[in-house]
Amino acid sequence: MWLNDTSDLIERLTKKEAKCVALQFPEGLKRQSIPLVAALKDAGFEVIVSGDPCYGACDLALETLSFADVLVHFGHTPVDDQPQVIFEPWQIGFDITVLENALTYLKGNHVGLVTTVQHVHLIPEMERFLLAKGITAIVAEGSRRTPNRGQVLGCSFAAAKATGAEEILFVGTGLFHPIGIALATHTQVIALDPLTGTAQEVNGDALLRRRFAVMEKARSARSIGIIVSTKSGQQRMDLAKRLASLSPTTVIITMREVTPHELLNLGFACYVNTACPRLAYDDQVRFPVPVLSPQEFEILCGVRTWDAYMIDEIE
Repeated sequence: MWLNDTSDLIERLTKKEAKCVALQFPEGLKRQSIPLVAALKDAGFEVIVSGDPCYGACDLALETLSFADVLVHFGHTPVDDQPQVIFEPWQIGFDITVLENALTYLKGNHVGLVTTVQHVHLIPEMERFLLAKGITAIVAEGSRRTPNRGQVLGCSFAAAKATGAEEILFVGTGLFHPIGIALATHTQVIALDPLTGTAQEVNGDALLRRRFAVMEKARSARSIGIIVSTKSGQQRMDLAKRLASLSPTTVIITMREVTPHELLNLGFACYVNTACPRLAYDDQVRFPVPVLSPQEFEILCGVRTWDAYMIDEIE
């Protein structure tokens, strides 16, 4: 863990001839900056810490990097090539035998296996454990946005789809990822929280009912703002322009932070979100008006059918 041994990080910073280093942490790790700053200062570096919110590798503190030679981004893997950014994932271990709790939910002897970046280092151990139980784990290779084997993001379920499996085991906390996987793959998904040991079968039915209600509320909207994120890994202007061409009531709006307060101030009757896909699904209850995904807006505009509903992903 980098908090206990910073020698590898210091070596990489030295190879980049960095004198001033910017550090960026997601919300759960920000308090870890203090000992790391001390270690880097002792090694002779100037240090700047980004205090802005951070929600993933798509949300790099490039403004802070403009004051430094290198940005060290903690907790995530890269989603694109950034020569002046060093990515330091945060590994969280668990007792592999907790997978036993998911076995009763599995119907066959082949299962797609996926997890989040915090646990991808344990994929080989999980494969061996399942094989010892007579179950072959199918693990997809990494891709551009998810470079590790079996890794999924809240905005990319490609590793789950690539398994081609009829059932998928997601190992990680929370239900958004497995629900997204269920909607993206149309297969049985078992979610195992490795920290609590809780296993359950999940599907997207409840989410679809909520989204249908939001779409119906948005149907009468006469002013629609299409949100485009200015964050480095979320910018989808081409998609926004295509969506804007579907209706004369649309206006493209650029934003860095999409908050209920800002949407209320803008005053549109409905928004279409091309920024982080989770905003529409996770935060709808906080927003003052309907916030649709691109695919939901296409359904309202008649260019996509409800049967072709898809969860939004960033490719």
